[in-house]
Amino acid sequence: MTDGNADMSRVGVIVVSHADYGSAMLRTAEFILGPQSDCSSVSVDVAHEVSETVRRLTDAAQRLDKGGGVLILTDMFGGTPTNLALALLATHKVEVVTGVNLPMLLKVFTSRDKEIGELAQLAGEAGAKGIVVASSMLHNKTRDKSGG
Repeated sequence: MTDGNADMSRVGVIVVSHADYGSAMLRTAEFILGPQSDCSSVSVDVAHEVSETVRRLTDAAQRLDKGGGVLILTDMFGGTPTNLALALLATHKVEVVTGVNLPMLLKVFTSRDKEIGELAQLAGEAGAKGIVVASSMLHNKTRDKSGG
C-alpha cells in the first residue's frame, strides 16, 4: 500500500539546459533507475523565442509542483537556462541548482522524499563529489598504498 500523501509532497524536477543536454540527462537517469515521474526537461536554443521558453518553463513548474515544490537543475551558472530559471524563484515554490551532472540527477531521483531545500543541498553535494580527476585520485591511492 502506498501513501498518497507521499506523492503530494514529492518534489518535481526540471532539467533546463542548452540544446538537448537536459533531455539526454533524463533519458540516461531513467536508463539507470527506471522510469521517473514528475520530471521534465526544457531546452534553450535558437529555435525558440525566449518568451516561449519562459512559458514552457513556467508551465512545467506549475504542472510538476504537487505540493513539495520543484527543483530546477540547470547546466551552468550565468547561462541563459539558469537566468530564466532564477526568474521563477519569486513566483513559484522552486529551488535552482546549477552544474547538473549525472551523479547529481541520480541523487535527486533517489532522494525525492526530502524537503526541497534539503534536496537542493544534497544535489549540490552529489554533483560536486561526482567530479573527479581520475589520474589524481589514482595517484593518491597508489601513494597511500605504498605508505608515501
